[in-house]
Amino acid sequence: MDESKREKLWESYSKKRDPDIREQLILEYVPLVKLVAGRLSMYLGYTVEYDDLVSYGIFGLIDAIDKFDYGKGIKFETYASLRIRGSILDQIRKMDWIPRSVRQKQKQMEAAISKIESESNQVATDEAVAAELGISMDEYYEWQGQTNITNISSIDEFVDQGIEVKAFDHTKYSDTEPEKVYEKEEIKDLLASSLDGLTEKERMVVLLYYYEELTLKEISKVMEVSESRISQLHTKALQKMKKVLGAHYEILMG
Repeated sequence: MDESKREKLWESYSKKRDPDIREQLILEYVPLVKLVAGRLSMYLGYTVEYDDLVSYGIFGLIDAIDKFDYGKGIKFETYASLRIRGSILDQIRKMDWIPRSVRQKQKQMEAAISKIESESNQVATDEAVAAELGISMDEYYEWQGQTNITNISSIDEFVDQGIEVKAFDHTKYSDTEPEKVYEKEEIKDLLASSLDGLTEKERMVVLLYYYEELTLKEISKVMEVSESRISQLHTKALQKMKKVLGAHYEILMG
């Protein structure tokens, strides 16, 4: 649907509040829900199902449509994206299902990292932490995937910043694109300038995710490793790229 038709839809709904028009608006903005859910899914790893995140986000979208004041001239995408993200995070908090064992793993990992870094004066590598914990690398990556969910407070930082999302092009949206604070091509240019410091596997994840627009699950099949490992590679890659990306880093993580 082009922008003019979308505007007419909003004008009509703001006057009539017709349930059928409301349904059309919901369907029109489902791609925005999938986009926000996709960003959070990559951050959280496999501990929360992507489809569940989309379901939680739909409630935020519906709430945004019902409460949006079209007459104020605010971009709906900006307003809705924050409500969608907030709805997803609120639902995760309400679930409060993080097992005690996962919290214990988080503490063990933090203690191991602290010990290694205090003794060596160097950043602890994954291999060193796994050895300190007495587990295999596969087990360590699984631990990392499980404990991503405990870091939900860091996601809140992006919600609180209220980053504005430009009006999006529905014809270009996919489930995994970064939110459009900048145009996709500009983001690709930024990424290209920061790939040199990555390992081969980290670079592959970035290319498949941001250039080929594959999902977490699709990348895991291509690279023949677990989804949790892909999530870990993605996180490590962005951490390394942060210095090059500067302020734009938040675009990829938001």
